[in-house]
Amino acid sequence: MSTTVETARPSVIVAIDGPSGTGKSSTSKAVAAKLGLSYLDTGAQYRAITWWMLNNGIDVGDPEEIATAAAKPVIVSGTDPAAPTITVDGEDASGPIRTQEVTSKVSAVSAVPEVRTLITALQRSIAAAATGGIVVEGRDIGTTVLPDADLKIFLTASPEARAARRSGEVKGSDLTATREALIKRDAADSGRKTSPLAKADDAVEVDTTELTLQQVIECVVTLVEGKRVAA
Repeated sequence: MSTTVETARPSVIVAIDGPSGTGKSSTSKAVAAKLGLSYLDTGAQYRAITWWMLNNGIDVGDPEEIATAAAKPVIVSGTDPAAPTITVDGEDASGPIRTQEVTSKVSAVSAVPEVRTLITALQRSIAAAATGGIVVEGRDIGTTVLPDADLKIFLTASPEARAARRSGEVKGSDLTATREALIKRDAADSGRKTSPLAKADDAVEVDTTELTLQQVIECVVTLVEGKRVAA
């Protein structure tokens, strides 16, 4: 009678960066779920702190006021890809952080160095605690948050494709206005002094313009599994 001993798969940290509308969130969640990894949406954390500031009367046009208040909210992120959660001071914020008001203000709040320092430390602690591995998605994960990630992926797509996807998510949205908003967000995220949106030198770039979501997921899964084999 023979006994088969299953070898545990090596833990892997995957950083997925890129601008809005490239399929980061959908891809990251699906890849994490398929490979049994934890998942972290770092953008939700910046949205959460922005939402808290708007709710608490902080002037989000004043970097000094933002910096002074940055350490006050307690943000907790659940890392189950099937049901990711985020709370602020114990309150479920998963819905409120997706409003247009938060979307329009998050770039300004996330550009403040004190905010980025606090949230980056939070993100690193979550990644370090994910013993089985984790997929972390955002805009500065491969360059700033987890520069030693086992695999770095940078998703891109044309502004037109990104706008079409984002408009499809929001009923009644104007395609041209959505495209302009995405380009404005890109400029703000890429141009900020602290941890700008950028592709890491050792990242694998995946252009999702002509790909279906399933094709993108399959591509990333293949890259992760290849990294695991190499490990």
